[in-house]
Amino acid sequence: MAASIRDVAAAAGVSYQTVSRVLNDSPKVREETRRQVLEAMEQLGFRPNRAARALGLGRARAVTVVTSNTTLFGYATTLQGIEEAAREQGLTVSVRVIESAADAHVRQAVEYVSDPSAGGVVVVAFDAEGVEVLRRLPEEVPAVAAIEPGVLPDSTRTMICLDERLAAADATRHLLGLGHRTVHHVAIPSESGTRGREAGWRQALADAGAEVPEVVPAGWDAPSAYVAGRALAADPAVTAILCGNDDTALAVRRALYDEGRDVPGDVSLVGFDDVPGSAYWTPALTTVRMDFAGLGRVCLAALTAELAGEPVSSLPLAAPHLVVRESTAPPRT
Repeated sequence: MAASIRDVAAAAGVSYQTVSRVLNDSPKVREETRRQVLEAMEQLGFRPNRAARALGLGRARAVTVVTSNTTLFGYATTLQGIEEAAREQGLTVSVRVIESAADAHVRQAVEYVSDPSAGGVVVVAFDAEGVEVLRRLPEEVPAVAAIEPGVLPDSTRTMICLDERLAAADATRHLLGLGHRTVHHVAIPSESGTRGREAGWRQALADAGAEVPEVVPAGWDAPSAYVAGRALAADPAVTAILCGNDDTALAVRRALYDEGRDVPGDVSLVGFDDVPGSAYWTPALTTVRMDFAGLGRVCLAALTAELAGEPVSSLPLAAPHLVVRESTAPPRT
């Protein structure tokens, strides 16, 4: 395998940001350090990534966003944040959509963004497709990921996360605090039992000593969420449901209505994401607000810092938080 920028850093005994500064001819590097880095490059046969050099020197002003979806709220709003931040800096944004997690599709996406003309890369890794692209990206390709916490614990990439696990735990505790004996969960495809929304739901129930019901899976589409909702609506013991996102909650709400179950009188309902319009449903939806646009802006800021050879500092990002509205209430006595 070709030597990466991190291999050079390890051989020279410096940080990879210092290696980047050397590549970009930064005056901030001491001559002795520069010599060590150049010698390490020579010994390892390192060939610098032209895209990183070009962006670092201002010769190319391009960023490529890799994503599997451009229409779902979280993906689209993250992309919006990236584009807004890039526009402020005069950067051109292009989008590469991954068709699936199949090997051929992932390989094509990796090859595309490995070309110097792709510039810096932001991977929206909310799902298996994005995670696999991030895993396979060559080390020398400058990249930042928008991702769930704990997905690639061994990666040295810069990964920006919204703590969905904590937010889901807070939503579950809210329902338990109202007096519900347990909380059922309709999960979206990107969830995992060991991280993210489902993990937070499980942890909150376990901490409270409550029963952990079987997860009811749904797809990204409303019909599958409606079917999941009908199954739960048919069980009179179900009094509280946490949905994987607000679109799922909307379909579950319809299923409950069709089965004659009142919200929140019979069943309390919580969504996730706080999509525009959720405050105007009847009843208004209690949901978790996610700052996806802020996530996109922070990813772009982290990428430009990396390309400039500067340390990626801690950047402000609003934490997810529960917005309590009308769709949750104590269970009927």
